[in-house]
Amino acid sequence: MSIWEMLAVFAAGISAGAINTIVGSGTLITFPVLLATGLPPVTATVSNALGLIPGSISGAIGYRKELRGQRSRVLKLTTGALVGGLTGATLLLALPSTAFETIVPVLVALALVLVILQPRISKAVQRRRADKGESAHPDGGPLLYIGLTLASVYGGYFTAAQGIIYLSLMGMLVDDTMQRLNAVKNVLAAIVNSIAALFFLFVADFDWTAVLLIAIGSALGGQIGAKVGRRLSPTLLRALIVTVGTVAIVQLLLR
Repeated sequence: MSIWEMLAVFAAGISAGAINTIVGSGTLITFPVLLATGLPPVTATVSNALGLIPGSISGAIGYRKELRGQRSRVLKLTTGALVGGLTGATLLLALPSTAFETIVPVLVALALVLVILQPRISKAVQRRRADKGESAHPDGGPLLYIGLTLASVYGGYFTAAQGIIYLSLMGMLVDDTMQRLNAVKNVLAAIVNSIAALFFLFVADFDWTAVLLIAIGSALGGQIGAKVGRRLSPTLLRALIVTVGTVAIVQLLLR
């Protein structure tokens, strides 16, 4: 890489770390930049996955206050994230690159619709539970576990908009604040990125310059994103999710 390409990758890492912590979809910044430096798509994908691990961990640490009291919830969802992330990483190397690219925009669009409708859906679910005398499941129940596991399969494959899908599912099925759910999202994203990258480490080629630049940049960006994200109101956070997700869909369709 030239010095200018290195600076571009580093800046993309900072931006991706911040956006991933607040919303998700940071890969839509780093991935095109890596391709622009001349890296093959698969090498760019696996280098990006490894480089974003420090950013995910940094974002989770930045949201440690919101994670208090959620240990049981996180531990229950971790298994699905591990299985899903490893499955997605395996599919990346086993399937043609067009296999998931066809469905990715549809998944992101569906997630955005769920984010927009989440307040109404949550109220309807709460009314139904009240009428039946049922209490909300603190961890979202089997439906959330299955949904997040499938989202983790996608995350292990490509990661873009993974966080948006996580937030849309948790927002509907868990009675908690968006900020606390965002904290859980950061932990799950860190787990998926880590398990996928560890798998790639043994079976795929990395560009270690790209990995190092993204790793340092995303770690800085994760702290920035945590400071900014926790100050956003639920409405503003939801609006930001929809905006970033819409940009993600457009970029994915134009690729």
